[in-house]
Amino acid sequence: MEGDEQMTVVINGRNMTVGEIVRVAKDREEVAISQEAREQMLKSHALMGEAVEDGKRVYGINTGFGKFADTPISYDDLAKLQENLVRSHAAGVGPLFSQEEVRAAMLLRANALARGMSGIRVELVETIVEMLNKGVTPCVPERGSVGASGDLAPLAHIALVIIGEGQAFYKDDVMSGEEALDRAGIKPCRLEAKEGLALTNGVQMTNGVLSLVVDEGRALARAADIIASLTGQVLEVIVDAYDDHILNLRPQDGAREVGGNLRTLLEGSKLSTVSGQVRVQDSYVLRCIPQVHGAVRQGLNHVAHIVEVESGSATDNPLVLEDGRILSGGNFHGQPLAVAADYLGICLCSLGNISERRTARMMDSVKSGLPAFLTREGGLNSGFMLVQYTAASLVSENKVLAHPSSVDTVPTSADQEDHVSMSTIAARKARDIARNVSYVLAAEYLSACQGMEFLSKDALSPAGRAAYMVLRREIPPIEEDRPLNPDLEAARDLIVSGKLEKAVSQISGELL
Repeated sequence: MEGDEQMTVVINGRNMTVGEIVRVAKDREEVAISQEAREQMLKSHALMGEAVEDGKRVYGINTGFGKFADTPISYDDLAKLQENLVRSHAAGVGPLFSQEEVRAAMLLRANALARGMSGIRVELVETIVEMLNKGVTPCVPERGSVGASGDLAPLAHIALVIIGEGQAFYKDDVMSGEEALDRAGIKPCRLEAKEGLALTNGVQMTNGVLSLVVDEGRALARAADIIASLTGQVLEVIVDAYDDHILNLRPQDGAREVGGNLRTLLEGSKLSTVSGQVRVQDSYVLRCIPQVHGAVRQGLNHVAHIVEVESGSATDNPLVLEDGRILSGGNFHGQPLAVAADYLGICLCSLGNISERRTARMMDSVKSGLPAFLTREGGLNSGFMLVQYTAASLVSENKVLAHPSSVDTVPTSADQEDHVSMSTIAARKARDIARNVSYVLAAEYLSACQGMEFLSKDALSPAGRAAYMVLRREIPPIEEDRPLNPDLEAARDLIVSGKLEKAVSQISGELL
């Protein structure tokens, strides 16, 4: 908050909350390393050093990688081996991940290394933390990870900048990694035994993207309740379906939360009805809002749990155990996150599907009792006809994006890595679905506010009036046709920025 000291997120190798990840990734809060983590990393590094000095054959330390696991590497080439790994694995292609997504991945990788099971120097984690704190963000292409031995390509692009190579953002300008570090006053790391492997083994790129999608999804779920309550008033919703006595008889936590929100948001409305007043019961897109929106919330909570467990997990290979053993395993495999990301994408699809149907209902004069397509001079004006088209297009695209990535596998490394997760693809698809849903909700929000132009705005609940007014301060009603893209973008901004939720919360209190 303004005037307060900047908060610090401390990494210690333990689980992090989605909120902590978001604060570093988006809000650029400072990061520090706990003393406990420093001590654990020192012990781990000493144990790994003893193994190297003793000449033990350990995967990735004095052997090649993947199919080359049985190829020995001489002591003199151990550092070169790690640099070659980083350079060769930086094979990503396509558009770049956002800076926020990369920062989330960097934070999560630093925290995994701070667990003290990777045998690396403290200085390596200090460099990542310094990059986060000074605004050096590697340029990381989105495509190229199969989520098996970790997000090898994305994490290698991050590691390239750590050693002073690759490309990076510094204060939002793109330049060479070497120049970015130099401008920030950060010394590049010269990798030692095991360190290139430690930087690239794990699915922190997947988890970074997924963390931000969970945060966005939660905001969209709260906004969806607000917007649905506004639509409900336009359509004279029957509030009986939101009665807590009904919802308690099927005690799903999500449905009960949404039901509570709707009762709060509709309190004081003169437009909502009871059974038999206008009709006996509503269609599902109004009557079943608690059940549908609630299921999305429960999905978000489940995925948040997976993300937070992953954030404090040791995903390197091999791992340096406290008893001195160095064991190879499969903690780097992305399947837990791949399944969670696919599930989250499916959940968010439901939020978009039901919203689009509510929008369509407002377009239909027979169902809504309002002018067709919410325009006074239909025929001469098309009104909101194409707003619903846009929403229909986006929910259709979401159904394609919701096809699970986690069921696919294409063997790599000459069949040494013969089952992979495609976790990063799943996380990117969930992110894209969330973005589409934000526009679908914007379409409903615009339509509900336009629908109110044919009704008494004084009859809105106080919360509904706040939702209406925050949009009308930015977007005037449609009197005659105009391009609607700017309106959709402005309405979406009110949703994703939190301005809509903040305006309503000032009236109704914080939503669940």
